[in-house]
This record gives sequence, C-alpha cells and structure tokens, in this order.
Amino acid sequence: MSVINLQNLKKECIKLLKKLINTPSLSKEEQKTADIIEYFFKKYKLNTKRKYNNIWIENNNYDNDNYTILLNSHHDTIKPSNGWDTDPFVVKEDGDKIIGLGSNDAGGSVVSLIATFIYINSLPKYKYKLILIISAEEEIRATRGVESILCDLGKINLGIIGEPTNMQMAIAEKGLIVLDCLSIGKTGHAARYEGINALYIAINDIIWLKNYVFEKKSDLLGKIKLTVTKIQCGIQRNVIPDTCYFTVDIRTNEIYSHEEIINQIKKNIKSKIISSSYRLKSSYIDSNHKIVKIAKKMNIKIFGSPTLSDQSVMNFPTVKIGVGDSSRSHTPNEYILISEIEYGIDLYIKILLNFIK
Repeated sequence: MSVINLQNLKKECIKLLKKLINTPSLSKEEQKTADIIEYFFKKYKLNTKRKYNNIWIENNNYDNDNYTILLNSHHDTIKPSNGWDTDPFVVKEDGDKIIGLGSNDAGGSVVSLIATFIYINSLPKYKYKLILIISAEEEIRATRGVESILCDLGKINLGIIGEPTNMQMAIAEKGLIVLDCLSIGKTGHAARYEGINALYIAINDIIWLKNYVFEKKSDLLGKIKLTVTKIQCGIQRNVIPDTCYFTVDIRTNEIYSHEEIINQIKKNIKSKIISSSYRLKSSYIDSNHKIVKIAKKMNIKIFGSPTLSDQSVMNFPTVKIGVGDSSRSHTPNEYILISEIEYGIDLYIKILLNFIK
C-alpha cells in the first residue's frame, strides 16, 4: 500500500463528518453511524472489529508490539436541546463552518483521528502498535462503550483521547462521584410540635456540603467541587416530611481517592448515603512523560480539564487533545470549522511521528 495522499484523505474525512451528522446517533442508538464508519475503513481496504456499537482497528505496519498507543473518540451524541436555528440532524455549511449535532463533540475529533490512523497506517512502517477506537455511549457513561472493550485489547501504554480542547493537551481531568442521600425524620402534623422534619436535617447537611472545602488543591485541577443538584421531599402541605432525598455531584481531583472523599462526607452528615457512583476516576499523567515533553516542545498548551471523558475508565496514562472548542459542546447550533479539522489532523500526525523519534 502506498502512502495516502493526505489532502485527499482530509477531503474524504470532511465528507464522512457530514454523513455522520446527517445520521442520528444518540447514545445507545449509534448503529447506523457505526455502519458508516465501518464502510469508510473498507473503502481503504482496512478491516475493523466491532462490539456493540464500538468500532476499533489496529495498524498493520508496526515494528514493536511491546508499546501500544490507543487513539479514541466517540460517535454518539446527546439529544438536541431547544434553540436550534436549523435541523440539528441536517448539515448546514457556512463558509468554513459545519453546523450540526455532534460536529464539535466529538465529530471533528472522530474524523481527524480516523484520518490520522489511515495516514500513519499507510506509511512503510510505524514503530509502535496503534489502536483506534471510535466508541459509543460516551455521553451517558454507560458500560457498553469503550469500557466494554478495553479488556479485549491487551496492554495499553498510552491513550490519546479526542475531545474538543482546541488541540491543547489536557494532562489531567477531573473525576466524578454521584451520591444519593436520604435524611430520615419522623412524620407529624405541621400544626403540632411532634415529629422530626427530615427536610431540616437535609438542609443542615446541604449547608455543610456547600461550605466544606477539602484542603488539598491540585495545581492542574484545583479543589474538589461539591454541588447538590437535586432534592425531593414531602407528600402534603400540612404533613411534616419523614424522608428527604438529595443528590450530590462531586468533581474530584487526582490528590484524593474517591474512598477518602466519601468517608469524609459520611463522618460529617447525618443523612445516609444510599447509593454512590464512583467508577469515573480523575486522571493525571506525569509531566515528565514523553508525550507531555513532546507537546511542550511543539508549543502545545498544557492544562487540566474540568470536563469528563472516557479517560475516567482507563487505567493507563492518557492525555486529552482534540478538535473544536469545549464551550460549543451541548449547545444549540453546535459547529466545527473545516480549518480546525485540517489543523487537527496535521497536529495529531506530527505528535505521533515525533513520539517514535
């Protein structure tokens, strides 16, 4: 196979992005876009593997399978919000701009990584094993996304995750804990002085959660952020509530373990924690890692990311770098620039070629 013409490949990947946008791919409903991605690789005589709606492929020109680099982005989208000026499932072009649901998050990164993989795979040889995964169900953090196939891939030494970062490199990312809490009181008539108001217990706990500050601060990710996001209480105006449910969203840094955070909260609130989700860990890569040194040498900005990605389920070193701007994600009239995609492809290729030097 001769080296791919990169300019032609870029044009084909822009066309691919438009097809993906025109094909609804809400989380858990990505089958049609998975089919489109599989067919695209077949046009280049490349065979993919598939599990659920996750597509992955390995390069066939590596010299050394003792080091494996994973490239990953996702082809699912959220449901469109109100406020779109156009049909979110129909591409609208405006000069350099491609407007449509999933264009920025994360279609631009998807097609840029696909172009990068196809180009690198067309070279006479590449030192390391590359695995590209275009995964599903990222937006809902479900277990049939990238997490479901990591065990099939063998040892991964480094992950490069494509999410909109303006092609800046996030070397740390906040994790997530969700706590469902229950305060228990004693019911009674609102006109009398009997009863224990579960709402008041919950309020005191919520005030503690609002004001408490974990002491240790991350240089990249800052402090842990505790936010109460939901509350449900009461059955009738004149009845003292005996139960009150509330939910806490906790954005974690790499300094505290999730267990440490939960134990500290348990010691200081009266409400019971009735369920918790804490598999989505914060991530951090050593600033002396080769990929970080390459980024600095290439004048790529390094930062810590407050937003969550599939890094949270990966137990190997990862960085997050991708096409587009995070502030456009999940907004009406989401868009990506063709020039951003072209630049992203060039930069991904330069990073990977520099990595083998």
